[in-house]
Amino acid sequence: MTSAGEAARAVLLAGTPDAKVKAARKAARDWRLGRLGHRFEVEMPEQPARPSTPELLPPNRMPKRGKGGSERGRIALIHALAHIEFVAIDLAFDLVGRFGGHFPRGFTDDWMAVGGDEAMHFALLERRLRALGSHYGALPAHAGLWDAASETGHDPLARLAVVPMVLEARGLDVTPATIERFAAADDQPTRRILERILKDEVRHVRAGTTWFESRCKAENLVPHTQWQSLVTRYFRGVLKPPFNDSARDSAGLTRDYYQSLALPAGFVP
Repeated sequence: MTSAGEAARAVLLAGTPDAKVKAARKAARDWRLGRLGHRFEVEMPEQPARPSTPELLPPNRMPKRGKGGSERGRIALIHALAHIEFVAIDLAFDLVGRFGGHFPRGFTDDWMAVGGDEAMHFALLERRLRALGSHYGALPAHAGLWDAASETGHDPLARLAVVPMVLEARGLDVTPATIERFAAADDQPTRRILERILKDEVRHVRAGTTWFESRCKAENLVPHTQWQSLVTRYFRGVLKPPFNDSARDSAGLTRDYYQSLALPAGFVP
């Protein structure tokens, strides 16, 4: 029987968008149907396979995007969101393959499902790009989204602290305003996609918080204090308001975690 680790590795090694989505959906489905063994005997690649496009650029070379009012601006924003979801597929399955053996079986249940969600999100956004006359890879994309995985590949607590509990939690903060932009432009198809993504993101952040707290309990660590220490050490960015406190609360990520590390409202570095 193929193992969960082997299935996760296959996702990371799939180099084209279609192949990665197909591998992700297969892994999530096979795990759900009991076709994969709860084993993690294979190593995860240090870098996932990437398609030839989009061109990956450092943040300071990324072109400025509009606010999403014009069709060109909306396409650029959807493309950026699609790239985030594409990388999120690898982040979820790397979490399974790299750290699944450190946790009970329920951990793999959760993160296989998250990986399947991320593949679905990417496919929806890529289909929307094509409906607008574009496609994933037509524009450059952010090169640094895998950095969080590279920096936390040795520590499951650090990975949970930074990826679901910082990066994906940021999606809870910014997605409502993005939804409003597309609604104001009367782009209802994209609005509906983003509403679905936001709903799923709450569940993803909740999975991160739940397993982070479970691991802290097993190691006799105080979750809020440990999270703040790990974020300070491994997250290169800053935690800046406004925060979607209600969505974060729904995900178990209470203000006790992030309030002391957050920049003051209106702060300009």
